[in-house]
Amino acid sequence: MDGSPPLDAKSDDFETCLRHATQALARACELPAPEKEGGLSTYKTFIRKLLTRPLNLKRVNVFTLNYDTLVEQASDAEGVVLLDGFVGTQRRVFRPESYEQDLYFPAETTEGQVHRFDRVLHLYKLHGSITWTASEPTIDNPYGVQSAAFDPAGSQPLLIYPTPAKYGETLGMPYSELFRRFAAAVVRPQSVLFVIGYGFGDEHVNAIIRQALAVPSFTLVIVDPAPKSPFVKTLRAQKDRRVWIAEGPTLGTLAGFVDQVLPDLRDEEIRKKVLATHRALAESSPAQGGALDGD
Repeated sequence: MDGSPPLDAKSDDFETCLRHATQALARACELPAPEKEGGLSTYKTFIRKLLTRPLNLKRVNVFTLNYDTLVEQASDAEGVVLLDGFVGTQRRVFRPESYEQDLYFPAETTEGQVHRFDRVLHLYKLHGSITWTASEPTIDNPYGVQSAAFDPAGSQPLLIYPTPAKYGETLGMPYSELFRRFAAAVVRPQSVLFVIGYGFGDEHVNAIIRQALAVPSFTLVIVDPAPKSPFVKTLRAQKDRRVWIAEGPTLGTLAGFVDQVLPDLRDEEIRKKVLATHRALAESSPAQGGALDGD
């Protein structure tokens, strides 16, 4: 014995402690905080820039390890439809097949053509969310996972807690399905993964990134103000041209990266059209020194 007093606790006591700890963690993830409402504007800009991706390409996938709802709040503010794996209106249940859906709207003519709706993103919350709760699986809710507005006094949120046991928890539903889709997305040819605000401390996530780095056409962009993890240090030492690291107090933060690095492709498209128009006018104008006909 080391002299420590014995701990007399029952299973119910541990469950009570876990419930209180989970509620406290969930309350801490009610963002933005009252004194930092401006942080939501960065997410709005981030969402707007993601939506400038050409519609002929695959939809953008947003994978997050965070429990908060900042992406959802910013998407709502920007009128964006999130395909987040849940279906339903009053009762939203987890049905991962919904990720295969897409949104189109009919043309105004009678030609029968349809156009792809441009305000859609795919959201994967790999470690759960403060809005998720567990319920008994049923025929219409086979995974037993529901999503609703966070209630601090309501049911216990469904989260993967930041403990050494988190790797084992990702093997169960619904997390295994979400991680399977994450792994499938990053190994597709020409995939680019932007890693923002992640310290490479989760081995189950690092393993998927290592798998993606085995694909020659894969590109990894790390955004971190001061990357210190052994994972990043090893990548830096390899001098792999497929790995880009944005660091420092400005470019290494989400706000700085979104503002100064992440391009607004819609602005680029407008710029290209302006240059093309200017070039066409220059080529069609009379030779220098000529005269214009007039009355």
